[in-house]
Amino acid sequence: MTALFALRDTGVAYPGPHGAPVTVVRRLALDVAAGECLAVVGASGSGKTQGLLAPFGLAAPGAVVTGEAWFGGQRFTPATARALRGSAVGFVFQDPLATFAPHLTLGTQLAEVATTHRGIGRRQALDEATALLEEVGVDDARQRLRQFPHELSGGQRQRAAVAMALLGNPRLLIADEPTTALDGTVQAQLLALLHRLRATRRLSLLLASHDLGVVAALADRVVVMADGMDVETAPVDTLFSRPAHAYTRALLAAMPALSAPGRRA
Repeated sequence: MTALFALRDTGVAYPGPHGAPVTVVRRLALDVAAGECLAVVGASGSGKTQGLLAPFGLAAPGAVVTGEAWFGGQRFTPATARALRGSAVGFVFQDPLATFAPHLTLGTQLAEVATTHRGIGRRQALDEATALLEEVGVDDARQRLRQFPHELSGGQRQRAAVAMALLGNPRLLIADEPTTALDGTVQAQLLALLHRLRATRRLSLLLASHDLGVVAALADRVVVMADGMDVETAPVDTLFSRPAHAYTRALLAAMPALSAPGRRA
């Protein structure tokens, strides 16, 4: 398969308290094919979020990003990634409340994505935002556009965040712990939504998660990270049935038993 997105020898480091750099990601390599769901898993602090976001210029100030990042066969850097962010690549972050500016209505923020990245008029942008909110399961979509983020529930905000990521017509959706802040029922609904959107929109999905149940439900392949490095990459069936690395086996041993043997939770 030809990779839509790829990282090669990616590293991320920050200035340390005594001048020596602190490395949080080292030699990360992965690739995502068109239409594929790749999950990057590991405990908190393993480097998965930094490794996926830093190449797009979304690291904290002071980050030094090394290695190569490729999209659609073209190499890009954090400095040139702005053209990809919000258009070819959409992002769904962990905290749906922090995704939105609190002082602007949902409609203003969703419309800005389409007007900025696609150059369409505000009226068309609002119409498309309404349609997307309906597609992702937000009720009374036109009314929601006039509300502020705090007036929506957590599940509605996360669905709205998915809609905002889709307004740029991305080819790749990067979801960073998208279900962590949600209760169990809403988590299941969001997973079903991402699975459906991937099929109907022919999206590639890159998922960062510490939740192996989420990974089992969505992923085709899995990259396991520990201490800033990728330690194992395997198809999801293989990873759950025959994990090769000791760290992967420890992760699997720590998770609750799946409801049935085999791939799906």
